[in-house]
Amino acid sequence: MQFTAEQIATLLNGKVEGNPDVLVSHLAKIEEGSEGALSFLSNRKYEQYLYETSSSIVIVNKDLVLQKPVNATLIRVEDAYTSFSELLKIYHALRLERKGREDQVFVHESVKIGEGGYIGAFTYISKDVKIGNNVKIYPRVYIGDNVSIGDNTVLFPGVTVYYDCEIGSNVIIHSGAVIGSDGFGFAPQPDGSYEKIPQIGNVILEDNVEVGSNTVIDRATLGSTIIRKGVKLDNLIQIAHNAEIGSNTVIAAQTGVSGSTKVGKQVVLGGQVGVVGHITIADGTQVQAQSGINRSIEDKNKKWGGSPVAPYTSQLRSQVVYTRLPELEKRILELEKLLKDK
Repeated sequence: MQFTAEQIATLLNGKVEGNPDVLVSHLAKIEEGSEGALSFLSNRKYEQYLYETSSSIVIVNKDLVLQKPVNATLIRVEDAYTSFSELLKIYHALRLERKGREDQVFVHESVKIGEGGYIGAFTYISKDVKIGNNVKIYPRVYIGDNVSIGDNTVLFPGVTVYYDCEIGSNVIIHSGAVIGSDGFGFAPQPDGSYEKIPQIGNVILEDNVEVGSNTVIDRATLGSTIIRKGVKLDNLIQIAHNAEIGSNTVIAAQTGVSGSTKVGKQVVLGGQVGVVGHITIADGTQVQAQSGINRSIEDKNKKWGGSPVAPYTSQLRSQVVYTRLPELEKRILELEKLLKDK
């Protein structure tokens, strides 16, 4: 698909400086541009590439003063970064555009599907499922009994949604994610074995949630595991049974949240954070990567780090001391020797 500079400028309310009819067919970094590419410049430290790039069109701020001649056609806008972000959204939507139903799909006769949308090949949709308008279900997705899916939601290839789960509107679930697998519930027996405890709850994903690839959200033993509105989960995350993640919280890869823990609103958990079960984490908490949260955090809007977790500034001081331990040990040994010699 090709667009002219004039068409792009009209879309962005920008002004063309150069050839309005030049065509572009793909996006590229300004330092990696080639003929037919569209790039942008917002950070002045990359300005040198503006005079060297082979991109056909570059989006720039309207107040940029050129230091040298440029070969590319420029589109001047209020904010180049914001304008390019809008183009990325449009480009992404075009790349993912799908409609209709492909061959070799199983949809139970009791399923209710809204208008528009897409269902890819080798998808299995079980009985009593309710699917909203403009939902995109890519190939090899499994949707169990009595699942509900809101409008404009996207399930990428290989997603599995177990029975009774509820998925809101404008949700994105990436490949390999599993929603509603059994919680880790086992009762120890006198002989040392473990008896499985049936997990009969469900998972609720509210509106505007995004779930990364190969992330797993376990169903509740009773009740619901709940991911509130606007939560963003990275790849390779484990959310255990009966946990609740507050609205607009973001969690980075390889983090694990144990059962029945309640994470507050607008919390940030870095990569590889471990969270024990049956605790609460206050709103606005920020936790450094590889930290271990072994108790409730009650103070809002605080930063934490380390394992076990401690206030962030205290943890930084501890790290400084830790790096000096060999030196301190040497000094202690020297002092002990002096005292012994006396």
